[in-house]
Amino acid sequence: MTTESTVTLTPSGYTDTFARDHLPPAAQWPTLEFTTPDLQYPERLNAAAELLDVAVDRWGADRPALRTPDGAEWTYGELQRRVNQVAQVLVEDLGLEPGNRVLLRSPNNPWTVVSWLAVLKAGGIVVTTMAALRARELGPIVARTKPVIALVDHRFIEDVAVVRDTEAPDLVVVAYGGEVEDDLTRRAEGKSGEFVAVDTAADDVALFGPTSGSTGVPKITTHFHRDVLSIDNTFGRHVLRLEPDDVVSCTAPFAFTFGLGMLVVFTLRAGASALLTEAATPVELADLVATQGVTVLATAPTAYKQIVKSGNLDKLRGLRAAVSAGEHIPQELWETVRDELGLRIIDGIGATEMLHIFISAAGDDIRPGATGKPVPGYRATILGDDDQPVPAGTEGRLAVIGPVGCRYLDDDRQRAYVVDGWNVTGDTFLEDEDGYFHYRARTDSMIVSSGYNIGAPEVEAAIDGHPDVVEAGVVGEPDPERGCIVSAFVVLREGVVADDAKVKEIQDHVKSTIAPYKYPRRIRFVEALPRNTSGKLQHFKLRELTTQEEQS
Repeated sequence: MTTESTVTLTPSGYTDTFARDHLPPAAQWPTLEFTTPDLQYPERLNAAAELLDVAVDRWGADRPALRTPDGAEWTYGELQRRVNQVAQVLVEDLGLEPGNRVLLRSPNNPWTVVSWLAVLKAGGIVVTTMAALRARELGPIVARTKPVIALVDHRFIEDVAVVRDTEAPDLVVVAYGGEVEDDLTRRAEGKSGEFVAVDTAADDVALFGPTSGSTGVPKITTHFHRDVLSIDNTFGRHVLRLEPDDVVSCTAPFAFTFGLGMLVVFTLRAGASALLTEAATPVELADLVATQGVTVLATAPTAYKQIVKSGNLDKLRGLRAAVSAGEHIPQELWETVRDELGLRIIDGIGATEMLHIFISAAGDDIRPGATGKPVPGYRATILGDDDQPVPAGTEGRLAVIGPVGCRYLDDDRQRAYVVDGWNVTGDTFLEDEDGYFHYRARTDSMIVSSGYNIGAPEVEAAIDGHPDVVEAGVVGEPDPERGCIVSAFVVLREGVVADDAKVKEIQDHVKSTIAPYKYPRRIRFVEALPRNTSGKLQHFKLRELTTQEEQS
């Protein structure tokens, strides 16, 4: 067992020292523990080489790696060649230096996987963003991470171009998947496909992961090359246990590290293949599982629920494993899937700060209603108001220690997430006498809806930008379909008509300002918002109003 309670970084392979220069002070780091043989790493390690080059050597170049619903299939050898070609473009044509940051913006498709691996292999740091984000949301990410290059699906380039033109004039934006001569895919065609991975340190930063941002200001999580392997050496190998013939489908975007782990890290390490879907409704997802030979599915509870309600559950009969994450899966839903299919869904909780799932259970270790136990390599406890562990059966804040941990990029909020070496996730849990952890609620202003984390203050700011709005308060409201919805209480200017047309107008305004999935699905017009004597908005009273209406 190796424990790092102090920061001892090895010599970096980067010439651009931006990432290490902006890591938190040593005293603010979480404790890092490497408690299993799988978690012992050499000093020099390039995650892309470990994921892809090792896989080609182990499983062969002809094994399928990536599939798409239209029938396209890339082998491990083809994936390796294209990754090397894009790495050559990055270094030879675009001048990428080790430690430079590269922004990615795209839905889940093969060229996004190629770009992600190529950046790491070329010694860059990946900043993966969701295609749904608007310029208003991308701007702070670009300002915080300072990418020098952006690789963008040609269909989603407009918002990146806006950010470049208004805030980052030196950002080099390269599109892919289009018809222009300098498209990344055409540039890559002219390269040899021979590229030796940059000699990076195991503790060099490989990823910047923007969080959803409960305040509207994203926190930038940092993850090392060894961290990418650690999520497989814990949850991947000990809970998920993919097999080489598995076909994996996951609805989460790569910017959600849940999706990155399921579709790239775990899949490549197992010699399996990923079915990449850019977008699919739950019913369409069920059809894909049935027609594409999917054996492992990972999605949010909302999707499983809608598949059940639509009468399409039988289409999941070909699955040998299913994973649920993003929000707690209701016990009744879990039992329905078990009873109908004999499929015991693997529940789990993770965090962007921790890169992936750290509490879970599979097979006979599952206890219905509980999230699970700490995954091998992690330990967890429940903290009380005094930041001390509480007895079993007591609700409190979930705290975790493992081989990965929170290291925000130059952000004072690091102090709130790491407490005495523990990563404190913002969730209320209870640990029972048998060591199983049971989810209770979020402890911050984050709204979890259909697996998406949505910051209430960010939505409030978007609503406040409407010319007819005086002020707004946003909370999460329980919902049988999505688990929770974004619910807004809005004060309008005097004389403005409060009707359904105004509701839609405000909703459309929010969709055009921030990512559309964050819009308020319910809007109530009120005369005033509840505030305390110091003028602070009392969100708890708004939550009480939603509860009272539900009960009446």
